[in-house]
Amino acid sequence: MDLTEHIRTIPDFPKPGIRFYDISTLLMHAGAWQATVQRLADAIKPHKPDLLAGIESRGFLVAAPLALELGLGFVMVRKEGKLPGATVPYTYDLEYGTDTIEIQADAVEPGQRIVLLDDLLATGGTLNAAVQLFRNCGADVRAAACIIELTFLNGRDKLDIPITTLISYDE
Repeated sequence: MDLTEHIRTIPDFPKPGIRFYDISTLLMHAGAWQATVQRLADAIKPHKPDLLAGIESRGFLVAAPLALELGLGFVMVRKEGKLPGATVPYTYDLEYGTDTIEIQADAVEPGQRIVLLDDLLATGGTLNAAVQLFRNCGADVRAAACIIELTFLNGRDKLDIPITTLISYDE
């Protein structure tokens, strides 16, 4: 199955000049979504993760069904102030300013093997921040996987872990 047939492209969203690759149409097609989950599961299994971590918010849509498919736990990586209880934050640089992501303090134990999931790899900044956050907690970040990669933004270059993507766009 060609998954690109199920990705809708929306020009000038969220602002002029941006081409948005929308996975909503992929999620609406049961067969395409099942194929996506299976392909990601096959890519993740060799890394033998203990937990899957999804990056807010569409990464939750990817990581949660994969965790269920693989019989693993699921951890949410959220923007600052969105998780209840004690959290572990990580602040990272953006082009203009900073941002902070966090996980719950009891989400991961030292030595646990983590695979990170998101819907899209663009610049790699948030995914790299999530790698550092889990490493700061003593986790063994094994790999990452995304449905889509925007190769022209070179996000893969910011990562020092294996990354699997199912669809690549060069523009």
